[in-house]
Order: sequence, then C-alpha cells, then structure tokens
Amino acid sequence: MRNIFIIAILFLSQPGLWAQPKFEPTNASPGEFSRAGFLPRGMSMGNAASAITSGNLSAYYNPALSVFQEESFAQASYTFLALDRNLNFLNFTRKFEFGNKTAGGPPKATAGLSVGIINSGVSNIDGRDNQGFKTGTLSTSENLLFFAFANKFSDKVALGFGVRIYYYRLYDKINTTATGFDLGVIYTVSDNLRAAFVLQDLNSQYKWDTSPIYNTDGMSSINKFPTTKKIAVSYNERNIEALLAGELEFNSYGRKLLRIGIEKELIRGFHLRAGLDNIVLNNKDELMQPTAGIGIVKNISGYTLIFDYAFVVEQYSQTPRHSIGVGINY
Repeated sequence: MRNIFIIAILFLSQPGLWAQPKFEPTNASPGEFSRAGFLPRGMSMGNAASAITSGNLSAYYNPALSVFQEESFAQASYTFLALDRNLNFLNFTRKFEFGNKTAGGPPKATAGLSVGIINSGVSNIDGRDNQGFKTGTLSTSENLLFFAFANKFSDKVALGFGVRIYYYRLYDKINTTATGFDLGVIYTVSDNLRAAFVLQDLNSQYKWDTSPIYNTDGMSSINKFPTTKKIAVSYNERNIEALLAGELEFNSYGRKLLRIGIEKELIRGFHLRAGLDNIVLNNKDELMQPTAGIGIVKNISGYTLIFDYAFVVEQYSQTPRHSIGVGINY
C-alpha cells in the first residue's frame, strides 16, 4: 500500500501533467474581433485569402486585391455565435479601368476600391453594484471601418494601401477610437501562381481615459494592436480544377501562424471550400480551427446572385461559428 501511495505522489507531481495551456498574448490583444476573418468565403478557406485573386474579393485580407475584382461586388453577412456575441460584415469592391484598350490588350491603367465594415459585440451582460444587486443589462460594441485603394502597375505587380478606423464602445461614457494602416503587394508569378506580402495594423492603438466615470481617480492608458506581417501564395491547380491557398503570419506579439485553404467548383455555380486556420507554430497548446463551407452562384436577369456559408470550429465555445452571406455581382 505504501508503494502505491509513493508511486501516486510521484506521478501527480510530474511537471506538465496538470499544467495550464501556454498563454497566447495575441488572443488578449486589442482588436482581436477584427482578426476572426471576413465574409464566409474567406473564413471557410481558413482565412488564407491574402493572395487569392479570382472570384469575389475583399481588401480586408490584402489592400491590393481590389484590382482583380472582375465585376462590382457587394455582400452582407451575419455570423451566429454562442455566449450572446455578434459578428457582422458588409463589403463593397470594384475595379476601375482607365484609358482605351488596345486591340485585344489591357487598359492603360487599372485601379481598385474596397470598403468594408465589421461589427462585433456582446449583449445581455448583467450589470451589478458593489453589493451584487443587478442594476441593469449592459452591452459592448466594437467596430472596424476600412478603406483600401489599389493600383496595378504592370501585368506582374499590384500595390494597395488601406486605412482602418476602429471604434470601441465599452461602457457608459467610456469609448475610444483608433486609426491604422495596411500595405499590400501581389506579384503574378504565372497564370496559375500568385504571391503576396501584407502589413496590417500599422500604428493602430486604443487610448483609454476612465476619468468620465472615476473623476480624479481615473486613469489614461494605451493599448497597441499587434502589427502583422503576412506572406501568402495561391495556386490554381488545373488538373483538379481547384484553388489552393496558404499563408504564414508573424506579428509583433511574437505569434507565428499558418493558414491553408482550398476551393473547388464541383458543378457549375456550386463551390465547396475547406481549410485550417490558427495553426500556431510556436504554441502547440493553441488549437487549430478546421473550417468548411459552400458557395452558390446564380445568374438572374443580368445579375449574379451569391450565397456563401462558412462553418468554423471555435476554441472554448459550446457551439461552432456559422456565417451566412448574401451578395451580388453587377
């Protein structure tokens, strides 16, 4: 009996057996809602969309993408989340061509514009006083408005510049704004292969002031967003008629991340998508996020109607994310 007791003590005392998961600083950094992805197509492909130049596009992933949008594209989507959270998207992307086309050739200049909104928040939060009595129901709202402008300088190179405007309403009289910038480049290696480099959230930071509530006991603080660098590729595999994508992400909080995605048109107008997001290379305790989805395209009276759906496995949540989007090409 004594031997069994000693063995049990030695077993339970081993380091790592009961250790907590390694803390990931990015998960607690400002603007985390804005890194969940954008629109069902990107989310269902593991958010590996920074170098994808075909289909319907958004400069959320790369400000240089808008010059590759073949038709004007608008889409709105809603995401179903647990724990009284919401996540909604709105996007518009359009390409502009300038100058007369030569016979069978490209226009003299090509530019692009993309505008998007992300709305996120938590509702039904119990407000309590110092005695624990309920004082009401609270909610928070965090929003991102972004603009991106792009230009195609040659058949090989496209550059983009984006502006991000954040607004966070945390509590009564406590809110803040932030302005950041994105830079992106896409290089066309061949008809099938694209490569991209992106910098996101340059200069983004929240400045807080709690004096409207606590008066002279209030404090001022600054929370800096992680600056993100991404290296991405996309490849159209002609043999299986599929689009493959992947990207590596590095941020100023020390995270190293891998994303991969695939899209295949099974029959005309019906796309099947899948991917893996949040493959954190330097933190094995972080769980990857499998993703999947579909896209349906239907031409009606000269317009192209789009329905997209994304399924995303979410860490530490009782249910996965379900994102539904409805859009139009014209």
